[in-house]
Amino acid sequence: MEFCCAKCGKRESVSTRKAHCDCGGLWKLDFTPPRFDLAEIDSGEWSLFRYRKFMALDGEAWRGITLGEGMTPIVRLDENVLLKMDYFMPTLSFKDRGAAALIAHCKSIGVERVVQDSSGNAGNAVAAYCARAGIQCEIFVPEGTSPKKIDMIRAHGAACTVVPGSRDHCADVCREKVERDGVYYANHVYNPFFYEGTKTYLYEVYEQLRRIPKNIVIPVGNGTLFLGVMHALDELLAAGCIEDAPQVIALQAEPCDPLLRAAEQGMAEPAEVTPSPTIAEGIAIGKPMRGGEILEYAKKYAVRFIHAPEDQILAARAALAKCGVYCEHTTAANYAAYLHYCEQYGPTPDTLITMCGAGLKSDH
Repeated sequence: MEFCCAKCGKRESVSTRKAHCDCGGLWKLDFTPPRFDLAEIDSGEWSLFRYRKFMALDGEAWRGITLGEGMTPIVRLDENVLLKMDYFMPTLSFKDRGAAALIAHCKSIGVERVVQDSSGNAGNAVAAYCARAGIQCEIFVPEGTSPKKIDMIRAHGAACTVVPGSRDHCADVCREKVERDGVYYANHVYNPFFYEGTKTYLYEVYEQLRRIPKNIVIPVGNGTLFLGVMHALDELLAAGCIEDAPQVIALQAEPCDPLLRAAEQGMAEPAEVTPSPTIAEGIAIGKPMRGGEILEYAKKYAVRFIHAPEDQILAARAALAKCGVYCEHTTAANYAAYLHYCEQYGPTPDTLITMCGAGLKSDH
């Protein structure tokens, strides 16, 4: 198991403290798991580490890191829609999947201090698991981030630095610190161990349903859930667990849609956009660093991109709440995008939608 540069192909030990290759390219993980088999799941482990045989993990550090993340229920919303309740997590978002795997890796290689930039949820997850691991942590968030997310980050003992300007500028400021001080960049976009956690989303769906729904709705900002799902989809198809790929429906916010525009124009890299404010703060990423990789997968699996209409997000949130599902704004965008997709393509039954963040986190 090694890192491999996506740009130049250079290989590096996974114990490296380098955030990226010397050429500037991002790391990919050269790891081929065993063929996925339900019989090989550790059914006695009540966390996503029940799938550890198929995850790139060294040693047993995960045992002191896990907070019982994963194992979230699937509930039926109506005759067409299933909801994967991924905000039933220790820090109330799906980002716990990736953070648990990434911080387990950090602990296994002796990292003592990390920094990360986030719109809130990933930062909160990394802060929580760093607290669990005894690793010092600083999280950079853009101005306008939900105060409740900031409070949660600080409650875990992490420093939280609020950066004026956009989400992309926040990332630039954090990365400058990484380059200047040499601190470990526990980032959910740069570090491929994060995707070893998010791919368990699809493992769980397959274990719970013994199948994959025909349609899967996935929000895409930086693509952390999207890429995890794509990796797992590759693995399930290779193992013969499923015969056909589902229709993946990838959504972006109307005011910030570089991947949607690129897909529409047949581009290999994200389109240049000037993001405008959106209440779907979790996917407001103007420059997704793994955009080329996302678009490559989108082409491979004939992914359909769709907008979450900005003026329909709050109505979607209210509709879900009236069904007992209280989610944050970015999560409501998933349902708003699904309804918009049905308007364009007609009734879309057997659809799985992720509920990736809890409502109390974005009441601001």
